[in-house]
Amino acid sequence: MSELDALQTALAGEHAAVHVYGALGGRTSASATPALFEAVSAAYTAHRARRDLLTAAVIDAEGEPVAAAPAYEVPRLESPRDVERAARELERSCAATYAYLVASTAGAPRRLAIGALNDAAVRELAFRGTPETFPGLDEYTDR
Repeated sequence: MSELDALQTALAGEHAAVHVYGALGGRTSASATPALFEAVSAAYTAHRARRDLLTAAVIDAEGEPVAAAPAYEVPRLESPRDVERAARELERSCAATYAYLVASTAGAPRRLAIGALNDAAVRELAFRGTPETFPGLDEYTDR
């Protein structure tokens, strides 16, 4: 897979993350669960920014940025615990996508991917994730 293909894959993942975090934000409450609301809001903002950086990276690589899908599957969200679990799983998935991007790129795109991988791993912890020695690489997981 080419560097451009890897960038497009990461961009598609960010489109999905932005959509899902929008749904998660709609299921949290600033008054009932302020810490969760703040974490979801911060993650939404971070993923929007990362999506925009990836769009620029794809254009810099002379590609046409992949468009967002018309819809994404959103997990069942009946409680704050469901929101937290969905966010944790989403960040774990983003970490895996960025680990792949790290392995598939060099230079500036790789630096972007390393920063995004670190951010996803830290955000996963905000949603009660488990620290991992090599986030995004299931075969080396500490679980």
